[in-house]
Amino acid sequence: MSQITEVVKLRRKVLTEVARLTFNDQLKEEVGSILTTVVTEDGPRYRCCVHKERAVLRGRIDLALSRPMSESLADAAEKAVAGEVAADMPIINVIDEACDQCPIDKFIVTDACRNCIAHHCIASCPKKAITVHQNRAYIDKTKCVECGLCKKACPYGAIIEISRPCERACDLGAIKAGQDRKAVIDYDRCVQCGACKTACPFGAIGERSYIVQLIQQMKQGKKVVAMVAPAFVGQFGVKVTAGQLFSALQKLGFHDVYEVALGADMVTLEETHEFIESVPSQRNYMTTSCCPAFVGMIEKHLPDLQSHVSSTVSPMVATGRVVKHEVEGAVTVFIGPCTAKKVEASKYTDAVDYVLTYEELAAMFVGAGINVTEMPDNGYAPKSSRHGAIFARAGGVLESVVETATEKGLADRLNAQRCDGLANCKQQLILMKAGKSDINFMEGMACSGGCVGGPGTLTDPRVTGKLVDNYAKTSETMLAEQNDRAQQELKQTKMHRNHN
Repeated sequence: MSQITEVVKLRRKVLTEVARLTFNDQLKEEVGSILTTVVTEDGPRYRCCVHKERAVLRGRIDLALSRPMSESLADAAEKAVAGEVAADMPIINVIDEACDQCPIDKFIVTDACRNCIAHHCIASCPKKAITVHQNRAYIDKTKCVECGLCKKACPYGAIIEISRPCERACDLGAIKAGQDRKAVIDYDRCVQCGACKTACPFGAIGERSYIVQLIQQMKQGKKVVAMVAPAFVGQFGVKVTAGQLFSALQKLGFHDVYEVALGADMVTLEETHEFIESVPSQRNYMTTSCCPAFVGMIEKHLPDLQSHVSSTVSPMVATGRVVKHEVEGAVTVFIGPCTAKKVEASKYTDAVDYVLTYEELAAMFVGAGINVTEMPDNGYAPKSSRHGAIFARAGGVLESVVETATEKGLADRLNAQRCDGLANCKQQLILMKAGKSDINFMEGMACSGGCVGGPGTLTDPRVTGKLVDNYAKTSETMLAEQNDRAQQELKQTKMHRNHN
């Protein structure tokens, strides 16, 4: 997240108000006040009237409560405080009231049209959808199939392509305009990566949150354990140390804090072993499995390649299983930059109870009146190796596995490549499937730049990526193989993924 737009400010303000009221035991009685405190009669105004603003805001509150928009606000708040979540509700949702119903004419003829004699646009159109009216080309939308050949044919570049921000952001074609021109998500294609949420300039796409239910667990005295993803470095300020952040988490109500980088070390060792054992004897290539959106893309769009995905669980799941084993009665909470992790957590209820993004955690801090920059440094030192810490940025998993294989004298076995961005990942997988690539180990990450570029981050991924590398260098051990704890945990932790 490199820009703090008005959309981002509104989203965070709603989350903060919901968190504040929950911490103060006022949510059931005061949830309606959010409508008047966030959107006032005096403005600022982004839509036609205050009533429209509050209708949109209502949708944002429902998502923050993890309740469907069909319920009354009072009922939604009461159920959220009781710990209820709408189990069948997707993670990424369209707030209908907020959707601007963007124009859907994909190809438009501009004033640059010269009505030339050649008429390449007309000649190229397979549906004869282009004619000349008033001395310029005209596209009949009832005939146009949006193939784009006219745009390519025009020597003046007079035909331009317009696409909705949400559609353009989705590499998998999972979001389109419905009959009323409002955005509709095809969940059979969607992997809940959150790219559309970040792209929509009207904030019409949001994610469900579990902050109310989680705060209630804390208030009930449960052993709520934070599992912090490696991308945490720099999220709450460039100068904020891990010790300060972990102190803030414990003040917030967390019983203990684990770095997910420990699980990343375990994954490094397990995936290296799996690669050595299965490539090329059982399959000619293997991909990583730590990014749930990447794995989801293969499951939904390239299902015949599922056997090439590593059978190793993600660092989140590995860490969750460690915590469940070590802390009796633990309520595990993964904290990271990813929305798709919320879907993954629902498949691994033995390991993960809740997922928060860094954005949601920041709202909880503000709602509880905690300033992370003012917290004391508890002197925390990394418990993982450098390998585990660099999982946060693109190339980190690949680098860790390659270096681990190299230590075993097997560097010549790997021909590895990293891919970030689902479109890039899909293209590379298609090449590998067709035998047009000799890559035998591929790291796949849905977000540009890796996890540091996730939709739930607070900082510029370019900065965070450098901070992650700097933090990784402070680890006492450089290699996952040197992490004795990771080696020990592997012996007693189930490391194979569920296939459901």
